[in-house]
Amino acid sequence: MKPIITPQELRALKHSNTSFVLIDATNSKVARENYDNQHLDGSIFVDGNTQLAEIGEDASKGGRHPLPSVEKFGQSLQDLGITPDSHVIIYDTVFGGNSAARFWWMLTAVGHQKVQVLSGGMAAAEKVGYLVNNNKVKISEVGVYPTTVWQLPLADINEIEANTEREDYIVIDVREENRYKGISEPIDTVAGHIPGAVNIPYMSNLDSEGLFLSEELLREKYSAVLNNYSAENSAVHCGSGITACHTLLAITAAGLPTPKLYVGSWSEWSRSGKTIATDK
Repeated sequence: MKPIITPQELRALKHSNTSFVLIDATNSKVARENYDNQHLDGSIFVDGNTQLAEIGEDASKGGRHPLPSVEKFGQSLQDLGITPDSHVIIYDTVFGGNSAARFWWMLTAVGHQKVQVLSGGMAAAEKVGYLVNNNKVKISEVGVYPTTVWQLPLADINEIEANTEREDYIVIDVREENRYKGISEPIDTVAGHIPGAVNIPYMSNLDSEGLFLSEELLREKYSAVLNNYSAENSAVHCGSGITACHTLLAITAAGLPTPKLYVGSWSEWSRSGKTIATDK
């Protein structure tokens, strides 16, 4: 199953009465309120801060959105009515970069087979006529979702630091250019980037309408970057481990090996006394 689904494909799936679990993974301070006011018909809300992360008091230890334990994530999947056989489709309101791709990564990382992110998110679905309402959705009662370990590759801060000077290791920073260059930092404590990291903003995975580029274009884009690096020697990060998953999704959709996710990302690195580079 392709990891990205188009709005037209979602609409056709809905009209065919095929069973799937639709998840609203929009993550913001008013996300739940917005969901209660309006969401795609039949969608279930997932809380990015409590169900997709284990937020602690000190971002220097794991970043702003550390992963929860796989056991806690399994409980969240049960609470959402998701079983290992469920076809899960995830959307948000920021073209997949809010928490939809993060949920995709987490589901894929526990071995879930049928999971897709909606290209273009909620706005794109509305544009093709997918029904929007504020109806309450009854969540199916299901058994415990079996989880063991995160099966997709992860990198921690020690691995990143140990490889910043290696020519055969690449770190991709998906944040906006100004944050990477050290010009401005709207969220974390200081602007700049990990020494040696290359900047490929996650929004460059999208076309002018906010839809994912075609598989062919994504393959061309990331093959040029990753061609000389093994998946084991490549890592992707962002501010807090959320939008990095957007690029991991794009790379996977392109048919390329999935690099490691550095979950702590800039929120951890910038608070840990590590070397900070700038391009000002």
